[in-house]
Amino acid sequence: MTKKKDEKTQNQELNKTQSTTQKKSGLVCPECGSTNIIEDPVRGELVCQDCGYVISESMIDTSQDWRAFDSEQMTRRARGGAPLTFSKHDLGLTTEIGKGVLELYKVAPSKRAQYYRMTKWHKRLIRSKDRNLSYALSELQRVVSFLGLSRAIHEKIAKYYNEAVNRGLIRGRSIEAVIAALTYAVTREMGSPRTLEEILEVCNVNKREVGRAYRYLARELGIRILPADPASFIPRFCTILGLSDKVQAKALEILKKAKKAGISSGKGPTGIAAAVIYIASVLVGERRTQREIADTLGITEVTIRNRFKEIISKLGIEKEIREKEKELLGEE
Repeated sequence: MTKKKDEKTQNQELNKTQSTTQKKSGLVCPECGSTNIIEDPVRGELVCQDCGYVISESMIDTSQDWRAFDSEQMTRRARGGAPLTFSKHDLGLTTEIGKGVLELYKVAPSKRAQYYRMTKWHKRLIRSKDRNLSYALSELQRVVSFLGLSRAIHEKIAKYYNEAVNRGLIRGRSIEAVIAALTYAVTREMGSPRTLEEILEVCNVNKREVGRAYRYLARELGIRILPADPASFIPRFCTILGLSDKVQAKALEILKKAKKAGISSGKGPTGIAAAVIYIASVLVGERRTQREIADTLGITEVTIRNRFKEIISKLGIEKEIREKEKELLGEE
């Protein structure tokens, strides 16, 4: 009876071991030359499944020592810090004494002078490179927040800026101009473009200075920017103007026809996008005036008018548009 019980226990242990083992690729058994190697995390061994040779033992378990069955448990039980990020000058690793002036009043009065000296010397001992990054990345955070850019775009701009600082490309250029140039380049590169006027409004720098920084950094960092597609501006422009999805879909449809007719080649993408949106808003019955579109999107009214005339004449919808405009003006 005892013997049967022992055999049953052994079988259970063997099944448990087999359920936790996993095959390791790229390893060869030194005994028989087999590549059928398994890892047993329970015993901390690498074993050849063909001949039973123990290749490695007493292996260190680097996995977590806790289990989680949902995202809430994982968040609560995790003891690691935040992931590394290029959006912080120290990649989010080092510590800082105090978060601001108000932290001083949380310290006991007898220790405030000491606390003040420590924070002052802590800032003085930081390298000039880190000081530059600290200021630049805080400026970048402001720009990203104002323009409503995604986390991925924020990280990529910060990564490019870090690389530029390490290679000494920032020297002789203003931080604001470099941030503006990289923002313009990366937003276009990742298919979420912002107009140069929008970026200049946030960064408050000279257009010529930004253009010079953009050309230099794009060449040195190997950023290859293709011409912007008008289609990438349409969803955001429609949202800004408060137009419906019907207008957006119609605008994309008209743009597709305009591309086939070769109207968009060699023209500014924002001007084409604005003209197409105007045509779509008229056809759908949600008309916005050319002046309203120009003022809202920061494009000249003359540009919209010229692109508008070209598109409707080439697509042969001039008569339809004029009739629709009269109808909408009559309703108003």
